[in-house]
Amino acid sequence: MTPEEFFEALSTKGIDLSDTQKSQFETYFHELVETNKVMNLTSITEKEQVYLKHFYDSLILDFFDDALIKDDLSICDVGSGAGFPSIPLKIVNPNLQVTIIDSLNKRINFLNQLVDKLGLENVNLVHGRAEELGQNKQYRQSFDLVTARAVASMAVLTELCLPFVKKGGQFIAMKADKASEELVEAKFAITTLGGKFEKQAEFELPNGAGSRNLIFVSKTKETPKKYPRKPGTPSRKPLIK
Repeated sequence: MTPEEFFEALSTKGIDLSDTQKSQFETYFHELVETNKVMNLTSITEKEQVYLKHFYDSLILDFFDDALIKDDLSICDVGSGAGFPSIPLKIVNPNLQVTIIDSLNKRINFLNQLVDKLGLENVNLVHGRAEELGQNKQYRQSFDLVTARAVASMAVLTELCLPFVKKGGQFIAMKADKASEELVEAKFAITTLGGKFEKQAEFELPNGAGSRNLIFVSKTKETPKKYPRKPGTPSRKPLIK
């Protein structure tokens, strides 16, 4: 997907980018590829693949939720890595209040430089483990929307992410092929942590690049205080009934 094809594909979804926004995506690509030469950020560096599998893939969320395109929602991106999906979402909607959590400080440093070069405001970059930050009053149950992109299995991801969602908010997991199987395992964790499964949506990427699954979970109750558990515990002992 060339940049021009990317812009056109977004336009067909009702997302028309300004020249500034188009330039921001070009800068993002350049910074990602240049930094990747000295730091392992991604295995995808070819331009058309970055625009398709990172930028366009991140913006699938916009196709399912118009509020992400125009409202000033507070969103938290857990395990963002090189900034996906939150930075593309922020470029499209500058009104978003974005918090990015990542356990590797080198990635946070990259994102700090990136955010500065893109001229983005209201982006909070936090170095730390989701298990610990999920117990921090500054972040716990504070966000309208929490998302994560292929960070862990759905049962594990639920414990890492749902504690950050405010009551009445939403957690959206971005998954690939095994989403349905993972969802069956995760339903106990979703209920235990105060969530309610709403729907699963599948989307086919252009150019035969594969399918993506979005799992939507609403926050209906407060997460019990003992969750999330200590770092590493959710991965070793997922909440599976």
